Amino acid sequence: MFTGLIRELAEIKSFQNGILTLKAKHRPGIGDSIAVNGACLTVTALFSDGFSVELSHESRDLLALERYRGKVHIEPAMQMGNRIEGHIIQGHVDCVGEVVKIDKKSSSYDFHIKAPKEQMRFMIPKGSVAIDGVSLTLNDIQDDTFRLTIIPHTMEGTLLSTYRKGTRVNIETDMFARYVYHLFKKEKTPGTTWDDVDKIMSLY
Repeated sequence: MFTGLIRELAEIKSFQNGILTLKAKHRPGIGDSIAVNGACLTVTALFSDGFSVELSHESRDLLALERYRGKVHIEPAMQMGNRIEGHIIQGHVDCVGEVVKIDKKSSSYDFHIKAPKEQMRFMIPKGSVAIDGVSLTLNDIQDDTFRLTIIPHTMEGTLLSTYRKGTRVNIETDMFARYVYHLFKKEKTPGTTWDDVDKIMSLY
């Protein structure tokens, strides 16, 4: 589990045959879980200046692999007793989305991101979403796009400042939204609305 608060911008040293080697200040152990651009990966080797993780074929088929070059977001798995300042993230990327518009506001930036419609069902206004591992708040939901408002602090501490129209990103929808949706779908609860879901989620 992760929180969506990026701990470091690591540098990709190499990416060959599914092995991703990073230069980083963080010192994990063999077998530790690290979220790299939002994807939970396992540490397989250690070096004096970093570590390696392995991406399975399934991960490589799902992720926006072009983002695994240059610098990447990393976050070690949270430990018991850690503060949850973002939201609970599994590191299981659901889909790849695309930045379709970025609007500069007086003190923030509005990012409009397009996502597959089957994942939009888990997007709730004022709910949470992880973009390349960054915990963000959903401000507006449309048919196949959603809007995020990014404050300068987040822009400065992440790679979001490098994103442009057309940039593809890893998306993980909110875990509780997925669970509640599938629970209601299974039980076929009549008359359930997303307002009901929002009230239930607020209890967590």
